Amino acid sequence: MKKIFLYFLSFLLLCGTSCTDVLDQSAVDAFDEDVVFSDINLVKAYVGACYSMLGSNVMNGNALNGPLIRRDFLSSSTDHTLNNFRPGVNDEVFLQGSMSPDRLGLFANNNNGRPWLYWTNLYKNIQNLNTILSRIDDVPVTNTSHEALRKQLKGEVYFLRALSYTYLIMGHGGVILTDKPYKMTDDFSETKRSSIADTKAFILTDVDKAIEFLPETIEQGRATRGAAAAVKSRMLLFCASKLTNGGWSEEATNPLVSFPAGSQTDLLREARDAAKEIMDKKYGHYSLVGEISEPDLPLSDEQFQQYVDDFFSIFNQQSGDVWNSETIWGTQFVEKDGRTYTPSIWCSPRGYDGASNNAPTEEIVRKFEMADGSKFVWDTAHPNDKFTMRKATATELATNPYLNPYYGREARFYASVLYHGAPWIQRPNPVVLSDPNNRLQLAYKYRKDKSTGNYPETPSYSGVDTRQSTLGFNTSGNATKTGYNLRKFLDPSISANVVNSVNGKTTWIEFRYAEVLLNYAEACIELGGTDLQAGIDAMNIVRYRAGLPGRITTDQNEAREFVRHEREIELFGEGHRFFDIRRWMICDQVIVDVYSMRVNEYVDSDNDNIVLETTWQQLSTAREDPRKWAGNHFYWFPIMRSEINKSPNLQQNPGYN
Repeated sequence: MKKIFLYFLSFLLLCGTSCTDVLDQSAVDAFDEDVVFSDINLVKAYVGACYSMLGSNVMNGNALNGPLIRRDFLSSSTDHTLNNFRPGVNDEVFLQGSMSPDRLGLFANNNNGRPWLYWTNLYKNIQNLNTILSRIDDVPVTNTSHEALRKQLKGEVYFLRALSYTYLIMGHGGVILTDKPYKMTDDFSETKRSSIADTKAFILTDVDKAIEFLPETIEQGRATRGAAAAVKSRMLLFCASKLTNGGWSEEATNPLVSFPAGSQTDLLREARDAAKEIMDKKYGHYSLVGEISEPDLPLSDEQFQQYVDDFFSIFNQQSGDVWNSETIWGTQFVEKDGRTYTPSIWCSPRGYDGASNNAPTEEIVRKFEMADGSKFVWDTAHPNDKFTMRKATATELATNPYLNPYYGREARFYASVLYHGAPWIQRPNPVVLSDPNNRLQLAYKYRKDKSTGNYPETPSYSGVDTRQSTLGFNTSGNATKTGYNLRKFLDPSISANVVNSVNGKTTWIEFRYAEVLLNYAEACIELGGTDLQAGIDAMNIVRYRAGLPGRITTDQNEAREFVRHEREIELFGEGHRFFDIRRWMICDQVIVDVYSMRVNEYVDSDNDNIVLETTWQQLSTAREDPRKWAGNHFYWFPIMRSEINKSPNLQQNPGYN
């Protein structure tokens, strides 16, 4: 008899009282497939478990750190953040030039890595989804509400399958397409990959069915029509980009990774129209959080802080709260479901008992604009030397606070990054005396010698958030290596006294309206001509919400740089950068070594709080992460050798042996 191996205690909680008698077995028992498909509520629980499979290789609802999120963010496989614990050749294989069919590193790591991009996990879930679709029409229903539920569940399954195949196409190109569950007796020796064009068409069919079957409203956290449309928007923009349209000239005719010549304009139109349908509220009413009219600059302090708070609030929605207008779909971390969400544990600063993982790099910090929309420049006298020192005395800073590189930056900077001197929540008890003001201490202090008037060659002491801090409750390895900490996804409601042991309950947002606007903007700008201004207008709405002035240009190349910059800043840390730098084919430009920012404060002999002079410098001698771009073949994941061994006709991606 067929079995579904459902390893999840939360199954009982998800399906409710009517399911309890049927599934009242140990968590590692096997449940009879025929029994599951005899009750629509059991099928609902089965579908619910498939959501958890987006971030786990087992169907237990207890995806460690939850679906779509792990302690090592996807952004740490880009130029934006640094993996504090696993940056090496066996883990961050994309950045280290060590990826191969035998070594996928964090992309095959279910505990710390990115399991929602892992071929094996995705196909395991696709098998579950196909099983549901093959039997759901035969599930007995006795009333109209159950009939409506069956229709809804079909829509959810089509959404989840479209999303799973979207991750596959964005990682591998054309893949194996299957809409029926495999049997143990199936012969896999003749299995082949479909073209990237056929894979795209398959996903679009699933999206259309999801939209057809899903209702207007649904339980928060389950798929909606808008969520399905957002999958379509993201996938089509990827397909319309340089990587998949002859950008890799040697593989321009390879149907697994490139569309036929001459396809790009039509693909861009498809991407434009998919985003526009969401903007036109065809699938739900979505809008940006905050003010979307052009700001009247300069802003007052109160107005500016509101822009900071509005942006930060998008990522600080507690599970169970009604989502804000910008959220299209995300993952909730309801305690009873057993999912864990731990950015505050892994990303908080050392002096807050955190681990400083996914720390922002100097490369991204310098890309945040000034509050008036002008470009931040580290050193106007030496614009091409990123290692020059900035310095200022207390008197100079009082006269010109802009000498501090963290002064006067745009609102999204303060919502996203913790830097030396940044305010944060109250310190844990062991640190209160060292920092009663609750501001990041990432500087090294040099106390002036009373007798000589000179400063020592080595620091008198180090800030509580540095790696050299003398704090006893945390190891030095848990401090930032870059000189910055992530703020964007931290939960300020968690007391610093328990931050290392309490799971967060905020929502991970996978699709939000700002992405849709930027998808539309990019497609229009790439089309150019009469579409150019429409793209700039959509991009400017995102800028207005950040308290920045709009962009003005009639030059397509300049507009392209504008919208790419906007995606960098607006979507920082959310995982999009990994796909963007690949589809734009700019990895050879942006994958560079990571160096530490060093802040030194020279203080008074009698009072350490009197800072006489400050220096800021990215140290060329402090290379924290050497990185290597290995070539164009790294724009695609390899097919694992174990998969090819099982299916000899499964063609490997170009450049891998």
